[in-house]
Amino acid sequence: MGRSIGCADTVRGWVYALAGTAWSLPPVAVALAVTAGVARWWPAGLRWVCFGAVFAALLTAGGRPRAVRARCVRLANRLLRTGLPAPVASPGAGPRDLVRTPAWLALHMAVGWAVVAVTGLLGMSAAVLPAVWLGGGERIALLGLSVRVAGGWRGGWAPLAAVGCLAAAAWLCAGAVAVLRWAAPALLGPRPAERLAALEERTRLLAGRNRLAQELHDSIGHTLTAATIQAAVAAELLDREPEAARRALSSIEESSRSAMDDLDHVLGVLREGKAPTAPQHTLGDLRALLERVRLTGTEVHADLDGDWARVPAAVSREAYRIVQEGLTNALRHAHRAPVTLRVAVAGDWLEVELSNPMTGGRALGLTRPGRRGQGLTGIAERVGLLRGEVSAGRVAGGRWRLVARIPLSGLG
Repeated sequence: MGRSIGCADTVRGWVYALAGTAWSLPPVAVALAVTAGVARWWPAGLRWVCFGAVFAALLTAGGRPRAVRARCVRLANRLLRTGLPAPVASPGAGPRDLVRTPAWLALHMAVGWAVVAVTGLLGMSAAVLPAVWLGGGERIALLGLSVRVAGGWRGGWAPLAAVGCLAAAAWLCAGAVAVLRWAAPALLGPRPAERLAALEERTRLLAGRNRLAQELHDSIGHTLTAATIQAAVAAELLDREPEAARRALSSIEESSRSAMDDLDHVLGVLREGKAPTAPQHTLGDLRALLERVRLTGTEVHADLDGDWARVPAAVSREAYRIVQEGLTNALRHAHRAPVTLRVAVAGDWLEVELSNPMTGGRALGLTRPGRRGQGLTGIAERVGLLRGEVSAGRVAGGRWRLVARIPLSGLG
């Protein structure tokens, strides 16, 4: 893993080893019980074979469920700091994949027994040696080994030996952590199919977030632009034509509520629940959109032609957003200049065309020098997803023209 092992890692490694020892007790007890009941009269060698076979079968069966592997990954990440991703459901598990988790369990239990047994022995030695030395010295025996600890200065090696035992125990725990970290990616890490599934899920998540960002940009951006212009219109007409000023303020209120509905919809998607508002806007809502734009004082010549029933719902929603963003750009960059809009169903295509004179929109502070907008990029992305065509730019006569053509079978 390439990560240094500190004191905290050593302690966590010992706790992890202790957990492996504890988890091994039930299968060991079952294997002993089966061996004692079935092979009690067998030779010692065969009894060991029976015990090993039963224990291996229990580990294999217990390690097969994905939930067991998920728990192993979580515990390894918490105590060993392995940084492994959580397992995901994916097809294509082969024979090698079916034994990886049981192999990890076997390694965990074996390392656990070794660490607990040896550190227990070393810890007991570290406690006994200084105690015997301070008590005047005597001969001690442990695991068949006998050593005499003298009192006074002749037994002064006992405290040093105790320190050495503690250091050896810490070194053993650190070594166990290193071994388990090294083996974890191979035995608990994601399979190729899981990596592919995780990558696809990440791609879907990023695409969804980008789409939501585009939705907010289109809806909120249009509303703020229109509201800014309407507020300026209301300020101009407040004394001369108070009724017109009231209509502009009313339009600001209406468009703000519509933007709040869109915001609620996006937040509902982010919460992974149903949106609490009505479905998204479609071509059927274009006339209301045009009326709000006209309330800014912008003249809009609209030609809405075609059988909207032929337009698929997804195409209709995207076409509404394209028109909305095109009108927003016209309001920003060509303040109150007349806009021409054509939306038509022509054969198997939906055609959207907007054009307006090229005039400055900086009087109201709606654009910033050197600032690149995201509107045209978003339009191109929407049209591209539907396998359509889009073009935008200056045309003859000093006009700006946006054309989008979307196949009615764009999702097929």
